Amino acid sequence: MSIVVVATITPRPGAEDAVRNALLAAIPEVHAEPGCEKYALHESTGETTSFVMLERWESVEALAVHGTAPALVALGAAIGDLLAAPLDVRTFTATPAGAEDKGVI
Repeated sequence: MSIVVVATITPRPGAEDAVRNALLAAIPEVHAEPGCEKYALHESTGETTSFVMLERWESVEALAVHGTAPALVALGAAIGDLLAAPLDVRTFTATPAGAEDKGVI
C-alpha cells in the first residue's frame, strides 16, 4: 500500500530563493530513489512563501530508506538554518473515493 507524505517547508523571510533552489536540486535524486512514486514541489500563492512537497512512496519501507538517503540528508543540511519553523511532515494512507483516476493521489 502506498504511503502519501505532505511535507510543509517554511523558509525564513529572505531565504525563500535559497530554500527553493535546494529543494529543486534534490528532486532529481529523490525521483531516482527506489519506491518513489511521486515527489512534487508546490509553492504557496499567498503573501508569504511556503513550500509543500507532496510525495507518494510504494511502501513504509521505501519511505524509511528515503529518510536516510543522501539526497534528503544533503537537503536537510542545506536548508536547516534557513527555516522559520521546523519541517511539518505528515504521512497518510489513501481513502479512495469517487472516480478511480481522481480519488487517489
